[in-house]
Amino acid sequence: MNPQKVENYCNNLWDESIIPELVEYIKNPCKSPAFDPDWEQNGFLQQAIEQFSAWAKQHAPKDMQLDVLQLPGRTPLLFIEVPGHNDDTILMYGHMDKQPEMVGWEPELGPWKPVMRDNKLYGRGGADDGYALFASLTALLALQEQNIPHARCVIIIEACEESGSYDLPYYIDHLQDRIGEPSLVICLDSGAGNYQQLWNTTSLRGMVCGDLSVKVLTEGVHSGAAGGVVPESFTILRDVLNRIENSATGEITLPECKADIPTQRLEQAAVAANVLQDETYRCFPFVNENVEPGGKTPVENILLRTWHPSLAVTGLDGMPNIANAGNVLRPETTVRLAFRLPPTCNATRAAEAIKIALETSPPHQAEVKFTLDAAESGWNAPAVSKWLANACDAASDAFFNAECVSMGEGGSIPFMGMLGEKFPKAQFLITGVLGPKSNAHGPNEFLHIPMVKKVTCCVAAVVAKHFEALA
Repeated sequence: MNPQKVENYCNNLWDESIIPELVEYIKNPCKSPAFDPDWEQNGFLQQAIEQFSAWAKQHAPKDMQLDVLQLPGRTPLLFIEVPGHNDDTILMYGHMDKQPEMVGWEPELGPWKPVMRDNKLYGRGGADDGYALFASLTALLALQEQNIPHARCVIIIEACEESGSYDLPYYIDHLQDRIGEPSLVICLDSGAGNYQQLWNTTSLRGMVCGDLSVKVLTEGVHSGAAGGVVPESFTILRDVLNRIENSATGEITLPECKADIPTQRLEQAAVAANVLQDETYRCFPFVNENVEPGGKTPVENILLRTWHPSLAVTGLDGMPNIANAGNVLRPETTVRLAFRLPPTCNATRAAEAIKIALETSPPHQAEVKFTLDAAESGWNAPAVSKWLANACDAASDAFFNAECVSMGEGGSIPFMGMLGEKFPKAQFLITGVLGPKSNAHGPNEFLHIPMVKKVTCCVAAVVAKHFEALA
């Protein structure tokens, strides 16, 4: 394989065809079903899968077969098969559904408004995860352009990843015979510690989401008349949260939410910390540049976001905005809680422990209820084979002039745990372009164009090395 030819091919296709296609995709508010209950009637997901299918057909690798599937009552799925030169199979994964708009976008930017600035394409979904289909097919096209052999490749692009991939198990079972037994899984939906090298994700945290509601009254009352006599629902909510979280440090104290960190992951965190240094926390948009992060060292910051549990309050009901805030003691407060769990933690057991801790013996005999929405365990990658480690290093060196770095990620990709169980012998390359300030799920999300081009090249190189290693 000639790396320069691969790079030239990928760069040209990205500039001439893929970027314009992603510009159109960003305009599409194809939110995941959890954020668009009327997704089927609105038709935005259908528009996205039609756009992706049309582009794939126009830029089809040799003998490609494409199918748009939709099982009854489920979101659509794009399934692509590209024949290979041996009996091995590579499974490549991405998704097309998006997170909701969120607030806080810069004045010239917006979730459905594509803007190119400083080699970054801003808008919702470009980096998470619209690019995955285009990068996967482009990598294969770059190899075929040089007649480089590769294994059979199966590409799956789903439409409910941001809702927890609840439809995906049904499709995996439905397509079991067509998928086969992949020896390599490539997922283009993960993060990157920087934009200067290839990053391989070695673990993903699990997640428990649910609503914590505290109700004291049947209706609001005058705060002057009731204050001091009637307990305040927000104060009670804060009190019960202290049962599971140290509010001073952010530490989750429930044993069921913790797990031991494997030695190899500690070693990988040390290597990544040496590369990133202060960027382990400066990558986030703090309001004060002198902020003190949760960890005292770069290694601690990496482990805090990859192997330790954490809690975020991501939504709030029962409280008026300040403009409409009267002198009323409100009857109830409800918050959405999002727990991130260590990769090897049992999410179901953790969810049960959280519910018991929050609901037992409520203060002032208030009505306290935790309603579970989702509990998804995380994923810890199997040991990386020598050929894959060497292939990732060689690819990163060829296209970034820097070695590949392995590190866990704090987010969740439910599909990975599912695949790990179904295909225990498979190797995994979980990578992506979500580097510093790319802000997936938040305002001002962007796709780093130079990074995504190089990652596309790296995927091509790894696919080529996979064929050589298993030939």
